Amino acid sequence: MRTIRRPGTHTVEIRRSRFVCTLARADDETAAVAFLTAHRRAHRDATHNCTAYVVGDRGETAKSNDDGEPAGTAGTPMLEVLLRRDLTRTAAVVTRYFGGAKLGAAGLARAYARAVTETLDLVGAVELRPLTALTLTAGHADAARLLTGLHARGTAPDAVRYDPDAVRITLTVPDDDVEDVRARAAAATAGRAALERGATRYGEV
Repeated sequence: MRTIRRPGTHTVEIRRSRFVCTLARADDETAAVAFLTAHRRAHRDATHNCTAYVVGDRGETAKSNDDGEPAGTAGTPMLEVLLRRDLTRTAAVVTRYFGGAKLGAAGLARAYARAVTETLDLVGAVELRPLTALTLTAGHADAARLLTGLHARGTAPDAVRYDPDAVRITLTVPDDDVEDVRARAAAATAGRAALERGATRYGEV
């Protein structure tokens, strides 16, 4: 799965109608709905504010709204573009200012899809991969070697806590790298370091 690299806005003009697409990141459905509601409120003078969003680590939730356009001619083609791009955590709204010429159902669908497509091309996308939280626990004598080894592989700890009995290092790594970290920690400490695996979430790489 992927998400947009950054928010963005782009305008497409077709037969004097303006289709203004605005894209935003949304970590969950609550965030997506809040963004779209605020956008509609800010652009209530527009003819239509049609929406689509996909959220969830695997894009489990996908919804769209035609906002008064003929059924299936706005939100649905917008959503299809997001799904074809394998996107999640992404909300899209296309604000239409009617220019006086009717486009027909097929023309509307093409216009809304084009607005989203061109905006996505402008903002770009980043890959989302499963990231796992780890806690490494080592004695004070081993901690310096362990930290040096982590930095050497380009892994920056999220936090390092020095307790009286041990040093606890928390870090987040791609799920595929967990066993590599385990092996490197064992090598750096002659097997004395303990590794505890925490929750897995999806994030940028």
